[in-house]
Amino acid sequence: MDALLLPLHAQCEQARLARDARFDGVFFTAVRSTGIYCRPVCPAPPPRRENVSYYPNAAAAAAAGFRPCLRCRPELAPDAMRHLQDDTLRSALELLAEGRLQEQPVTALAAAVGLGARQLQRLFVARLGATPAQVHATRRLLLAKQLLTETDLPVTQVALAAGFNSLRRFNSAFLAGCGMPPRAIRRHHPPAAGGELALRLAYRPPLDFAAMLDFLRRRAIPGVERIDGHSYQRVIGPVESPSLIRVSADPRRPELRLQLGTVDPRAIPAIVRRVRRIFDLDADLAVVHATLQHEPLLATAIARRPGLRVPGGWDGFEVAVRAVLGQQVSVAAAATLASRLVDRFGQRLPGQPEGLDRLFPDAARLADAPVENIGLPRSRAATIRALASACAEGRLDFSGAQNLEAFIGRCTALPGIGPWTANYIALRGLGLPDAFPAGDLVLQQVLGGDTRLSGRATEARSQPWRPWRAYAVLHLWHLAHDTRTEIRHDPAL
Repeated sequence: MDALLLPLHAQCEQARLARDARFDGVFFTAVRSTGIYCRPVCPAPPPRRENVSYYPNAAAAAAAGFRPCLRCRPELAPDAMRHLQDDTLRSALELLAEGRLQEQPVTALAAAVGLGARQLQRLFVARLGATPAQVHATRRLLLAKQLLTETDLPVTQVALAAGFNSLRRFNSAFLAGCGMPPRAIRRHHPPAAGGELALRLAYRPPLDFAAMLDFLRRRAIPGVERIDGHSYQRVIGPVESPSLIRVSADPRRPELRLQLGTVDPRAIPAIVRRVRRIFDLDADLAVVHATLQHEPLLATAIARRPGLRVPGGWDGFEVAVRAVLGQQVSVAAAATLASRLVDRFGQRLPGQPEGLDRLFPDAARLADAPVENIGLPRSRAATIRALASACAEGRLDFSGAQNLEAFIGRCTALPGIGPWTANYIALRGLGLPDAFPAGDLVLQQVLGGDTRLSGRATEARSQPWRPWRAYAVLHLWHLAHDTRTEIRHDPAL
C-alpha cells in the first residue's frame, strides 16, 4: 500500500494512543480481535498493539472484512486530502462522490478520467486499498448508518438517500457491511427527540468558524442567504418544494451541525457534500501548513490564523456570476448588484420566511436576460449572458473533478472572463486547492512589499506552495487586511 496515503506506523500508533483529532480520517484503526474498525479518536479503551492494523480509509478497512465501530462512528470522519496531489485519483474520487457509479459502471468512471477500467482498479487498490466499487459501497453504507443514528427518517427513506432503490438490497448490504440489520442501529442510538433532521459534520481541528462566517457574510445574497455571527442559513430548491438549511458550530466537539428542512431524501448526499465544501471541512491543515510555512509571510499568517480555510460556495454557477459582478468593484458594490440580480431575475418562493424567499436565477434564465438593467455596464452584462449560455449548453460545468488548467482555459475562452476571475471561480466554486489568481492586486502588493510584483513574478513566487495555493491566497488576503496594506483596489476583502 502506498505509504504516501498512510502516515508512518509510529505516527499512527502515537495518534491512536493520544486520540489526536488532527488525524481523524487520515487513517483508521482496525482491531483483529473484534473485527471492528475505528477512528483514531475512538473513546473505547485502546486495544493491544499486536491486534491493531492501520488503513488509509474506511473502504480499505471494510474491504479487509472489518465493521464500523458503533462508538466512534467512522461515518463522521472527514475525508483525507492526501489523494489531492494525484490529479487522476482526485478526479475519480470527486466523480464518485458526485454519484458517477450510482447508475453507471466502473468503465464509465475510468473513461471519464482517461484510464482503462483495469488501470483505475489498480490505481485505487494501490493508493487507497479498495476498488472504486468498494469505496462507493462503503460511503453509501456509512451515510445510511449516520441517518439511522441521527434522524428518525424511515428506513425506506434512508435506503433512498443511500442510493438503494430496493429495500431488500439495502437490508442485505447493510447487514453484510455493518454486521446488523438497519433497524438494530436505532436500538443502540435512538434518534434525537422531536424528529428534527440534523446531522453532525466533523472536521479536523482547527477551524476558524468565525472567520469563515465573516467572509461569507460580506458576500451574502439577500433573499437567498442569511449569515450572522453564529450560523449560516440558506434557502435551497427545487422551486416546487424549497427548504431551508442552517449550519452552526458545536461548542464541545470539532463538528458543525447541519439542520435540514423537509427535503427529498435522495438530495441529502448532495446537500451534505455542498455544505462540507462551503466550509472546507475535509481540509487537512497540517498537510497544508507543512507546505506553506516555508514562506516567511505565510508562516506569519498561519501563526495568526491557524484555522483559516478556503470558503466555498453552494453552487458553482452562482459563484461564477458573483465573480463577474465583482469585477472592478468593491465587495459591497458586488453584493448590491447580486441583490438586484436576484430581485429582478430570481424565483420568489411563497410561504418561505421573509429574507429567505428567493432562489438564485439559473443559467437558462440568465442566458438571454437584460441584466444591464440592474446597473451593469453592457460589456459585463454580455459576459454574464455568455457565461450563462455556456453553462446552459453544457460547454462549462462546475464539477470539482476537472483539471484546473483545463477549467481555466474553458473559462477564459468566454468574453470578459480573464485569469483572475477564472481562478477565483475555481477556488470557491469548484474547491480546487491549487487555484491561484496571480493577477490579484492584493497578492501582488503583499508579496512585493515596497514594490508590487508583476503577475508573472507572483505566479513564480507561488510555485513552492503547490498544490495548496488556494490556502495561501486566503492567508495573504487576510494578512494584507491585518497589516492594513495600502491598496487602490481590493476585490478580495
